[in-house]
Amino acid sequence: MVRSLWTGASGMIGQQANIDTISNNLANVNTSGYKRMRVDFEDLLYQTVKTAGTPATEDTVVPVGIQMGHGVKIADTQRMFTQGSPQNTENVTDMAIVGDGFFRIQTYDGSYAYTRNGAFEVDSNGRMVTSNGYWLLPDIVMPEGFLPEKITVSKDGRVSVMVPQINENEPIPVGQIELYRFPNPVGLTAVGENLFKVTEASGDPIPGRPGYEGMGQIYHKFLEMSNVSVVREMVDLIVAQRAYEFNSKTIQTSDSMLGTATSLKR
Repeated sequence: MVRSLWTGASGMIGQQANIDTISNNLANVNTSGYKRMRVDFEDLLYQTVKTAGTPATEDTVVPVGIQMGHGVKIADTQRMFTQGSPQNTENVTDMAIVGDGFFRIQTYDGSYAYTRNGAFEVDSNGRMVTSNGYWLLPDIVMPEGFLPEKITVSKDGRVSVMVPQINENEPIPVGQIELYRFPNPVGLTAVGENLFKVTEASGDPIPGRPGYEGMGQIYHKFLEMSNVSVVREMVDLIVAQRAYEFNSKTIQTSDSMLGTATSLKR
């Protein structure tokens, strides 16, 4: 009887975590480059009351044993790196990756991070940075006197800009964007601000030129939107809510049965 109380409680705790994950997905439905998360569950250990194969007589064995489960726990929260829809922004510093790969970012402490969010800006030094001021690597630095509205990025990552003092008719190259992919991108750890960092599970980053050797292409003046489907998340939310209620019912039923047992003595 007590076992069912704790089993139901483990189910409620698991579904609460599921709802927390779904709510985070919905909160980031308009976050550029965001990848939805999914909760995976696994059952807990089992108490073996009778082992299958136990001798029943001299010539026979028990064909089926007796095992009692103890509930559920979260196995992992897996990030789904499916392609988000590109959205045309008409902003000359926006870039979307269509296909595999991440932009490399250098944070304030000098460490590297990786992102799918291509909403970049040009700072006061002409350097291409994220909205938080982190540097895009390799460095893309605009020359003095460049025209901000004349920045162009090719699908293979070549960045060029018009500089009237140097050439009034042709854009000049200022840098080459590189992308990075991972043997196991699901193993990356999210640190917020649309950034991921390398772990032992993700493997080392593999650099490459956009459009070559399996890397995605760069789409200029586009942003990759979140891959969260509101309809799917709402359905998952309903399922999680009902599962939470079902588990609460098992606790209520167990409590009622305990109440019946305690009322036997008058």
